[in-house]
Amino acid sequence: MTAPRIMIIEDEDLQYEIYEEFFAEFSLLRARSGSEAIALLAKWLPQVIVLDHILDDAEQGLDFLPDLKKLLPHVPVIVVSGALEVQDQMEALQGPRRAHYCLSKPVDLEDLRKTIQTALDACGEQEVIQQFQSLERSRRSDIEDLLTRSTDRLSRQHQIRMQLRDSSDKPNISALARDYKVARRTIIRDLQEMIRRGELDPSVYPDWDRESQDPSS
Repeated sequence: MTAPRIMIIEDEDLQYEIYEEFFAEFSLLRARSGSEAIALLAKWLPQVIVLDHILDDAEQGLDFLPDLKKLLPHVPVIVVSGALEVQDQMEALQGPRRAHYCLSKPVDLEDLRKTIQTALDACGEQEVIQQFQSLERSRRSDIEDLLTRSTDRLSRQHQIRMQLRDSSDKPNISALARDYKVARRTIIRDLQEMIRRGELDPSVYPDWDRESQDPSS
C-alpha cells in the first residue's frame, strides 16, 4: 500500500527532523518556503499540506494559502504556527481559499497525526467523492419525489374525470379539494390540464381561467 503523501512547509531544520521521525508511516516532502512549495507542486502532488506561518526568506505561510488552494483546491491544508493570533487563525479557516485545520505550536504530535489522518479520511479526494454522492442522492430523491407527485396527480385527475363524465354541472371545487385533501388551486390546475388534453369539455368549467387568477381561490 502506498504511503500517504504529506508536504511539510517548514523552515526550521529541527522541527522538520521531528516530523520526519514521528511520521515515518507517511511519504514526506519538505519545502522551506511558500515559493519553494509552489515550485515543487509541479512535480509532486500531496494529499495533505502542513503549513508553518513563519518561513524562510521572510515569507509568511498564510500569504501563500490562496495560491496553494488555487492550485490544489481539494487538498486539505493544516496550518501549524505559534505566531498567529486567534483572529488570524479564524481568518485562515474562513473563505473559499481556507485552511481545513489550524493548530498552535508547540504542536502535540499525536494531535497532528490524528488531524492528518482525519484530513486523509474525510477531506481531499474523499470530500469530493462525498459531495458527488450527496448530489446524486439528492437528485435521486428529487426524481423520486417528482415521479410520486406526478403519479398522484394523474391518479387524482383520472378519478375526477370519472366523477364528472356523466355530469353537465360545473364541478364543486371546494368539495373536490376536501375529497382529495388538496388545495382548491390544485383542483383548478387539474381541471385546466384535463381540458388542455381534451379529456374534459371546456363547457364543464368555462370560468376556470378567471377563477384560477382570483387570489381568494
